[in-house]
Amino acid sequence: MDALKVAVEFVAAINRHSVKDISGLMADNHRFIDTDGAIVEGRTLMKQGWNSYFEMVPDYKISVTETFKSGNRVMLLGEASGTFATYKMLKPENAWKTPAAWRVVVDDGKVTEWQVFADNKPIREIMRREGAL
Repeated sequence: MDALKVAVEFVAAINRHSVKDISGLMADNHRFIDTDGAIVEGRTLMKQGWNSYFEMVPDYKISVTETFKSGNRVMLLGEASGTFATYKMLKPENAWKTPAAWRVVVDDGKVTEWQVFADNKPIREIMRREGAL
């Protein structure tokens, strides 16, 4: 399967908050690399990670405005947005949006690597204000 198609499907699964679909697109040896360079390896750990993230930011969304592909590697450019949930409540003042990019590596129709490049300052400031950091 085409790497760009897989990357776009992965984004769609994230935007649906379907951990089942996200997991189905991840390779067993999937690697997630966050903005700070922290690495989480393995589909099982990432399923837990996505479940936790969607609890923290229940309306998380990725908007892709540009894509670039070279072989099995894809770059997605756009923005990430959402609302940090406080006690499962979404307050308008806890909404954030930031420019972002994602580097995706696809092998045999599965995402083997998902790397995020984004400014986490907006959500971290909200988390500090809400006492979550």
